[in-house]
Amino acid sequence: MFQSILNLFFPKCCSGCDTILMANESVVCTPCRHNIPLTNHHLLIENEAYKKFYGRIPVEYASAFLYFHKKGIVQKLIHNLKYKGHEDIGIILGHWYSDELKEIILTLNADEIIPVPLHRKKLKKRGYNQVSTFGQTLSEKLNLKYNDEILFRKTYSKTQSKKNLLGRTEGIETIFDVHYTSKDHDKHFIIIDDVITTGATLEAAARALLKIPGAKISIICMAMAQS
Repeated sequence: MFQSILNLFFPKCCSGCDTILMANESVVCTPCRHNIPLTNHHLLIENEAYKKFYGRIPVEYASAFLYFHKKGIVQKLIHNLKYKGHEDIGIILGHWYSDELKEIILTLNADEIIPVPLHRKKLKKRGYNQVSTFGQTLSEKLNLKYNDEILFRKTYSKTQSKKNLLGRTEGIETIFDVHYTSKDHDKHFIIIDDVITTGATLEAAARALLKIPGAKISIICMAMAQS
């Protein structure tokens, strides 16, 4: 009864379009769920996300769940997740994408999920890493360890979305480093992030993890920018 009264005065709205959610809906309304642009990367190993990194870093697999378009549903979802504290968006995207990834993860023989980290100053300011709930949900659903301690960000930088292409790539190869022991040798790490744009941030994160002897890298993201 209390929840019904609460919903009456403070109705839950869709994170994709702001319409009031029906009783059987959670986070994203049914029309947005049907209209959300899927990449279907999981159907093809050498997909466009994989090709994004081909020749730049050795990746075993790469994929993104959704297409990111300016002023689209996915941009609204990522914005609400990243800046409005709607961490439940990461949870629901993790649930949806894990269903698509189960067979691929079995063939990859992966070991750990590694989130692209925020600098400690930005983490303190924002209060959370926007990819944490996505990664933790994938970890639970795919039975992989979630490790947010091995990779860290050395330098503080401005929000990537406010930079031009040159600004996004300038000096980025030095922003990450790793803490590891011999127990981390020969592991297959899956790096996760919110949106693949130029791929520079993910490339830098991968290069840091590849300092670990015998390391293999895959990349899984919530979305990928599509021109």
